[in-house]
Amino acid sequence: MKIERNTDTEQMILETAERLFLEKGFSMTSTTEIAKQVGCNQALVHYYFRTKEKLFEAIFIKKTTMFVSPLLQSYDLSVSFEERLKKLIEAHFDLIRANPNVPFLFFNELLTNPSRVNSLKEQATGIYRMALAKIDTDLNLEIQKGTIRPMRTIDLLLTIFSLNVTLFLGLPILKNAVDFSEEELTTLIENRKRENVIIILRALKP
Repeated sequence: MKIERNTDTEQMILETAERLFLEKGFSMTSTTEIAKQVGCNQALVHYYFRTKEKLFEAIFIKKTTMFVSPLLQSYDLSVSFEERLKKLIEAHFDLIRANPNVPFLFFNELLTNPSRVNSLKEQATGIYRMALAKIDTDLNLEIQKGTIRPMRTIDLLLTIFSLNVTLFLGLPILKNAVDFSEEELTTLIENRKRENVIIILRALKP
């Protein structure tokens, strides 16, 4: 009997799997549990995604695309390069802020399951190459004009990614070490976003 594809069910499976992977990790989450929480049978999960590994890969690509999406968006050429870069850094920071547990999931799975790296790398390479190409022309033009120092696009992007991700990787430890109020925590995060912009823009100066 042929099963009709249902995009709502498929999306529910993705969202439920993502939540369980974040809560329990890949190895402690089963497709049986995912199906139970979605309200479907296990066969339907396998129909859409074949295996738990394929389901994780689908989430990985979805989140990878989301995290580089600020780099893939059209630039507002009516403002300066510095202002465009500022908006890009802030947009990327806000995406991680809205999804703070995703870096934990990916780092943990890639470190504990190195065999998965090659498969995920092949799928993510095209996305990252598009992001590099998008900003590379803009960056090189500014270098030629002398407004910023010579540097590789990949180094700029790694600086943005590392600065923006670091806060959220360390935030659980910081919360346990210091009894922040919600207001203090919000202020800390907003200050960190501003500092990241300042650090990166200053590092570009000739």
